[in-house]
Amino acid sequence: MTFNDDLKRELTAIRRQIHRYPELGGREFRTAGLVERTLRSWGIPSRRLTPTGIVAVMPGRGRCVALRADMDALPLAEDPARPYASRNPGAMHACGHDAHVAMLLGAARILSRKKRPAGTVKFFFQPNEEGAGGAKSMISKGAMDRPKVDAVFGLHVNPRLPAGTVGVKAGPVMAAVDRFEISVLGKGGHAAYPHEGRDALFIASEIVVALQSVVSRDLDPVEPAVLTVGTFNSGTGFNILAGTAVLTGTVRTLSEKAHGRIPCVMRRIVHGICRAHGARAGIKYERIGSVLRNSRALAELARDEAVRLFGPRRVRRLESPSMGGEDFSEYLRRAPGCFIYIGTAGRNPDSRLPWHHPRFDIDESALPAGSELLARLAESSLGHLKR
Repeated sequence: MTFNDDLKRELTAIRRQIHRYPELGGREFRTAGLVERTLRSWGIPSRRLTPTGIVAVMPGRGRCVALRADMDALPLAEDPARPYASRNPGAMHACGHDAHVAMLLGAARILSRKKRPAGTVKFFFQPNEEGAGGAKSMISKGAMDRPKVDAVFGLHVNPRLPAGTVGVKAGPVMAAVDRFEISVLGKGGHAAYPHEGRDALFIASEIVVALQSVVSRDLDPVEPAVLTVGTFNSGTGFNILAGTAVLTGTVRTLSEKAHGRIPCVMRRIVHGICRAHGARAGIKYERIGSVLRNSRALAELARDEAVRLFGPRRVRRLESPSMGGEDFSEYLRRAPGCFIYIGTAGRNPDSRLPWHHPRFDIDESALPAGSELLARLAESSLGHLKR
């Protein structure tokens, strides 16, 4: 396969259109409509599985492989320094999902122009990855069934890799993601007489500090884990003793042992501190996603195909997993697969900014590279599975 200037222009136009009109999770109606119209113009049938989730199918005999892209944006105001900046206030594609959609459409376009693969190819255009419910909703509506998916591939733009470079890792790639909410119920009163109340703000502050010991003192030092308190809401006035406080945050782990231990330790710490101060606590702990773990065999297949396409200098064997999370892991609980990084850092300084930055952008020369790789993986994995 060789890069095609027409394909690059087409994918760039699609990506910029999606970037210009970002939509939050579960509300990707305009994006879904664009995907459907584009697929229809290429003669590729599709159907809605959820209000905004789409599955397109290229039918064939034998095994089935799925390719996935996420579509949702972030609740973030974009720095409007470019002509295709967000026109939806408070929403922005700051994680590259606009590029993922364009790349997957490009892969469908490439495959539609070729001889049918030796099996069925499904294309998942998934809503609500950031909210971590999109993959589960697609799966619950049968995305992985009829026909059953035997292997699944996805990719993510990476501003830490040069544009068009591919990063592949076998085994754990991204962390399990948990979310928690801690409520502290104290006793309000006058700020001048704190001894007559139970200062929930003070008690919650002590909890924030103590929670940092969960990773540093209750886990094996070589066990990767992150515990972050993201919000702290308490108090109503400068001279009023806070009667309640609410903390929210996230936990990230790479092993089942740590995944199971951390919430137990958190409950012990929180309830212990509250009892010591004569207050009460409530804890809501939600396991949002699993560890994203690539199949070793399919990771090697992806690496080999990337080398054939782009040469060894543009393929990186990644050594360390990320503590970020991705609900692509839900598909991997039902079929083997591989999640790949495609580099998007170029000369434009904004293309080297981290994910979720208000000026996040990509070097669009990476778009056809992502499409070429996804299309090649669909073909080669079907051949591999057939054997």
